[in-house]
Amino acid sequence: MSSQEQNNAPVAPAPAVSASKRRPALLAVTGLVAAIGVAYGAYWGLVLSHHEATDNAYVQAPVVQITPQVGGTVLAILADDTDIVRAGQPLVKLDPADAQLALERAQAQLAQTVREVRTMYANNATLAANIHLREAEVARMQADMARANDDVNRRMPLVATGAVGGEELKHTEDALASSKSALAGAQAALSAAREQAASNQVLTEGTSVENHPNVQRAAGAVREAFLALQRTELPAPVAGQVAKRTVQVGQRIAAGAPLMSIIPLEQVWVEANFKEVQLRKMRIGQPVKLQADIYGRNVEYDGRVVGLGAGTGAAFALLPAQNATGNWIKVVQRVPVRVEIDAAQLAAHPLRVGLSMEATVDVAEQTGAPVTAASVTRSNSTQAFASQQAAADRMVHDIIANNLGKPVTRVSGAAAHRVALSNSPSQQR
Repeated sequence: MSSQEQNNAPVAPAPAVSASKRRPALLAVTGLVAAIGVAYGAYWGLVLSHHEATDNAYVQAPVVQITPQVGGTVLAILADDTDIVRAGQPLVKLDPADAQLALERAQAQLAQTVREVRTMYANNATLAANIHLREAEVARMQADMARANDDVNRRMPLVATGAVGGEELKHTEDALASSKSALAGAQAALSAAREQAASNQVLTEGTSVENHPNVQRAAGAVREAFLALQRTELPAPVAGQVAKRTVQVGQRIAAGAPLMSIIPLEQVWVEANFKEVQLRKMRIGQPVKLQADIYGRNVEYDGRVVGLGAGTGAAFALLPAQNATGNWIKVVQRVPVRVEIDAAQLAAHPLRVGLSMEATVDVAEQTGAPVTAASVTRSNSTQAFASQQAAADRMVHDIIANNLGKPVTRVSGAAAHRVALSNSPSQQR
């Protein structure tokens, strides 16, 4: 047979797959898909619907700026970036020369004021004695005038008989007039003494030397100067890690200028930015699972929802959106949710500000307050500056006591300042 005839020969058809074998396979695939759908639906209903997750979450912490309360020249910097400092530890020292001179002037002024006020109180007795003296003079002048008046009355009838001359009568009348003038002067001096005593009494009554307004004003100047001297050394208000140090030795700084920052890493929290549609079931106190990119999935933190931001990020942006102009496209907004981290886990695995986190909130529990409600108010405080006022009060007390003539066992003046400095954290180190 030729090749052409072979090409034109009919091809035998392939055997057809029987329908009985295809149907079980399709039923198996359909059953598998249905089982997967039912399993996923059950998993979503039991697990996924009770959780809200986002990877738009970052670590936040308080940023405590170190700013001087007085201006001056920087003499020493005692902490640098990445250093861990404790509360009350000195960070920066300023030149104290001007503040020291101001304190010494205020101390001298307080001592002088105390002595001047003591003089006021001492003058009360002096002025009272002066009143008694003036009263005695008035009594003496009254006696002299009475005697002169008697002399005139005795001599006047005798002038007609010639027993007493007119010149002698004139002398007695002149003596009477002189005694009247002297009595008027003594009475005026008595009135002046009483007014002077009353004026001095107004300055001293109802108070003591220690509580006299003049003394309190001078004491306030001492406290102000003492605090200005103490503030030439800047302590750390909280414990934490130093960051963003910009101050340099020899730099002339003004009050309020930022020098460095302290980050209290034990107070960090997570700011999770959830979509607005994810906030429907969120409540205060709901548990949160957190994972940090720095540690990976090997470390999981336990947290809880403690608050919700007052607005979206777009609302507080430097250039907020103007949705009332031009074409508009709706964009789902995100609201920051504050998540508190377990302190023990945070101590075991420290975090840094700005690290990326993944947050998953368990919203199954609905008994708490909505995140739109106000949470418990929190407050931070520091005791790093508490000792300064107490030391100033001790200094004022000692200066007043020493200038009252009452010996005290505590040191005073510049010695008290040296004692205060010796008790400061920098000296104890």
